[in-house]
Parts: sequence; structure tokens; C-alpha cells
Amino acid sequence: MSTEHDLRRLALSLPETVEAPHFDLTSFRVNGKIFCTLGPDRPAMLKLSREDQANLVAADARITPVPGYWGRKGSTFVRFEDMEAAELAGLLRTAWASVAPKRLTKVSGPA
Repeated sequence: MSTEHDLRRLALSLPETVEAPHFDLTSFRVNGKIFCTLGPDRPAMLKLSREDQANLVAADARITPVPGYWGRKGSTFVRFEDMEAAELAGLLRTAWASVAPKRLTKVSGPA
């Protein structure tokens, strides 16, 4: 099972990722764009394509769209505490690739 420490380590292992505050949350960004947020008393939020979001939500009860506008744009809650590190790493990579510049995704391969 994964912890906040695991999420932070995995997110920061992705190319050019930085950690920065986002209101009362911690955000992980690449090229200035948020792909993950982490806050107390809530699941992690990952920014996914709408297609990835739909597929993951349909297949896994630990993954749900954020309610409202942001959820319709791909923002997705993930209960990462119930996931193995390898599974979480794959989801973070998918979120990272959804906002990373093409020059980075070409070098590091597809999500």
C-alpha cells in the first residue's frame, strides 16, 4: 500500500517535475502545469485525459472523477493509499504525460 511519501517520491522521479504549493494543497507540476495535487483528508487528484479518466473510472472503484467542471476536464480523485507503488507510479506517469511537453514524452517514452 502506498503512502504520501511514496506519491511524492514517485511524482518527483518524473522528468522536470517540481513540487509547489497550490492554495492549501501540494501540487506536482511539469512545465508549470499541474498533473497531481495532494492535500489532507482527501484523495490525490490526477489530471488525466477524458478518455483515460473514463476508462479508469469504469475499471476501478478507487478512482472517481472530481465533481463538477474540473472533473469534466479530466481531474480525477485517486485513493492511492489502497494501491501498490507500481500501480500508483503508472497512474502518475499517465497524468504527467497528459500535461508534459512533447519533447519530454518523446525522450522518456509513452505513458
